[in-house]
Amino acid sequence: MKRIGVIGGGAWGTALAALSAEQGDTILWARNADVVDSINTAHANPLYLPDVKLPAALKATGDLAALQDCDALVLAVPAQTLRTFAEAIRMALPLNAPIVIAAKGIEISTGLLPSDVLHELLPGRVLAILSGPNFASEVARGLPAASTLACADEALGAALVQRLGRPTFRPYLSDDVTGAQIGGAVKNVLAIACGIVIGRKLGDNARAALITRGLAEMSRLGLALGAKRETLMGLSGLGDLVLTCSGTQSRNLSLGIALGEGNTLEQIMGTRRTVAEGVHTARAIEALAGKHGVDMPICAAIDAVLHKSREIDDTLAALLARPFKTEA
Repeated sequence: MKRIGVIGGGAWGTALAALSAEQGDTILWARNADVVDSINTAHANPLYLPDVKLPAALKATGDLAALQDCDALVLAVPAQTLRTFAEAIRMALPLNAPIVIAAKGIEISTGLLPSDVLHELLPGRVLAILSGPNFASEVARGLPAASTLACADEALGAALVQRLGRPTFRPYLSDDVTGAQIGGAVKNVLAIACGIVIGRKLGDNARAALITRGLAEMSRLGLALGAKRETLMGLSGLGDLVLTCSGTQSRNLSLGIALGEGNTLEQIMGTRRTVAEGVHTARAIEALAGKHGVDMPICAAIDAVLHKSREIDDTLAALLARPFKTEA
């Protein structure tokens, strides 16, 4: 793969484009003209990755048509805008290049996973999923990290691993496209819950219990949708859950902390430039779990707090009052 196109000029898109540019020809599409100019002239993206020097070989553009000759596309945009970008790709890039989805979430309006959204709009296109415990700024600075790269086409997956991988960024190949997406969606909702635990000063025992029981919820939903248990126990599942529920850079964790400290969702969201995907995904997971008859009390509780005006203390009391059960 000689030329890679990355769509999305935020922190994660820029970090992935920087990785790719160290291995070969790479072009990054960004909506923000200032981001495009800064990458091309100063080799930096101070808006989303301050204090990170980008490879001089990385080029940026605001014209999707400039990605026409790419051998593969990486789609690093928020999950709720994925449909819009898929439609734009269909109109501007009538090519058959495979697409690597680097978005995490579930579409609210349909309950579809990102891969299902793209299959609907770009039928026949070969897809891969990149998902794991990765903070963009650390990846961009060359700190060690690993991720899951899931692709039904083993040969394509192996080629993508070779193109995007490097000693400090290790993609592990999987064929479980569904499982790689479930972990990346559910963990954001659970991170908000962990943040509330921290903000309410409920203790480390409570946070550890929440992460563990949250993993059980993730596994139940994943298995109901056809995912493999080992995927959910791997980098894109347990690994991403641990990072997002404990790392201070986590947007979803910090949002939960602010909620736990007594701030309203509107107050928190009004001060942020970046998306805390768990806010949107909580609604989608509640609907998806109901559709498949999967019990996910923690995720349901976060949806109630975020979108149904439920008081945190009342919601917590209801969770703690649930009947005792066997762990298996």
